[in-house]
Amino acid sequence: MARSVKRCWGSEKDPLMMKYHDEEWGVPLHDDLKLFEFLVLEGMQAGLSWSTILNKRENFRKAFSGFDPSVVARYTEKDVSRLLGDSGIIRNRLKIRGAIQNARCFLEVQKEFGSFDAYSWSFVGGRPIRHRITSLSEMPATSAESDEFSKDLRKRGFKFVGSTIIYAHMQATGMINDHLTSCYRYRQV
Repeated sequence: MARSVKRCWGSEKDPLMMKYHDEEWGVPLHDDLKLFEFLVLEGMQAGLSWSTILNKRENFRKAFSGFDPSVVARYTEKDVSRLLGDSGIIRNRLKIRGAIQNARCFLEVQKEFGSFDAYSWSFVGGRPIRHRITSLSEMPATSAESDEFSKDLRKRGFKFVGSTIIYAHMQATGMINDHLTSCYRYRQV
C-alpha cells in the first residue's frame, strides 16, 4: 500500500485545490504577469473561498485578457459592463473596477521599480519568510510585512489590498512559506 502524502490542506476530494497546493502555493514567484494574476484573484476572493476562485480561474484569465496589466489598464466602462455580464467570473462591480485600477497602479510601480517583482519582494528583503507552523490554527492572517506592503499599495492607489488579502498573496507567491512543517512541500519550497 502506498504511503499517504501529508499536506497542509487540499485533498483528493478537491483535485483542483490539491493540485494548487502541490504545484503553486508557496512557490517563490518572480513573473510580473503571474504576480498581477494573483493580485487580481486575491482581490476577487475577498469574502469568498479560494476554491471558488480556482474553479473560475480560467474564466478570469479569458475575461481579463490573460491578466496582462497593460491591456486591463485600458479597460473602459464598456469592459466593466462586459465583465458584469460574464457569469464565469465574480460579478462584483467594485472588485472589477478595483482590478482595472490595480492594473493602472501596477504599471506605475513597474515604471518606478523596473518590475512589480522587485517592488513586492522588497517587503521581505528579497527572500521568502519561512514560518515553522505545526497546525493550521497557528497560521496568521496578517504580519508586519503584509501590513507594510498593504499600506504602501493603498498609498499608491491600489484597491482590495488589505493586509489579510496581501498576506494571502504573499503566501500564494512564495514570499511567505506557510506550509506546515509536517507537509511534504515545506522543505521543497
